[in-house]
Amino acid sequence: MLTTAEIIKKVRALEIKSKKITTDLFTGEYHSAFKGKGMSFKEVREYSAGDDIRFIDWNVSARFGHPFSKVFEEERELTVMLLVDISNSGLFGTAHARKRDIITEIGAVLSFSAVNNADKVGVIFYSDVVEAYIPPKKGRQHALYIVRELLSMEPKGKGTAVSKALRYFTNSTKQKSIAFVLSDFIDAGYEDALRIAGKKHDVIGIKLYDPMDMKLPDAGLLQVEDAESGKTQWVDSSNAFVRYQYEQEFFRVTAYATQVFKKAGCDLLHVKSGEEYVKVLQRFFLSRNR
Repeated sequence: MLTTAEIIKKVRALEIKSKKITTDLFTGEYHSAFKGKGMSFKEVREYSAGDDIRFIDWNVSARFGHPFSKVFEEERELTVMLLVDISNSGLFGTAHARKRDIITEIGAVLSFSAVNNADKVGVIFYSDVVEAYIPPKKGRQHALYIVRELLSMEPKGKGTAVSKALRYFTNSTKQKSIAFVLSDFIDAGYEDALRIAGKKHDVIGIKLYDPMDMKLPDAGLLQVEDAESGKTQWVDSSNAFVRYQYEQEFFRVTAYATQVFKKAGCDLLHVKSGEEYVKVLQRFFLSRNR
């Protein structure tokens, strides 16, 4: 566990790094990727020729005896929610950093991108339970608080339950929001929760994986431990079929996540440890602007 002094030092380092990324790379891209995606109700006025009949307010029209139309305006302010997986599988890492460290960096970048554009940002931390909720607010101090929690939050739960985080998000967030779900998605059974959340909100998954999540090295007899269940077992990594099964399990989890997000009409980004996550985010923001 980090000391207070270490957390403060890391918060400052992440703020500097995030500000550089958001200034140099995301100028305008983050904003234009999401602005105008939502419309909010403004007022009711008398119907004019050419108004869309879908927006006639029938209750008001009946009251006054002639048609009235609802008027909407583009939402200028966004609410960004981060759904952050802090389960123990995130402690795994063989290249550059642990998955949890990269999730923290991405969370910091997205938080500062939001507050730099005068948007609100909040966080739901989860494992196999919802661990903590930070309501969305604006401002640099709030972003710094989020970064501190990203660095220091320790899970009470052992496993991963993406569905619980999504349901909590849907129930607690009434305004249309942008939700980034950061996880390795070593989980199943979150189809319905994602579909329901995706109907109202703009949900983007960011799937983190380590190179060794995908490929087991040929290193002879290994004792491996499941970070979430704590179970250990011996694995003969020199056996080609064992390595093949290991690889296929990674592809199964990835294919499941890809299919579930596609079916729900939501985007899923893939970030590999040791590769530039900034480029992945930038490509995504640019694709949204086309």
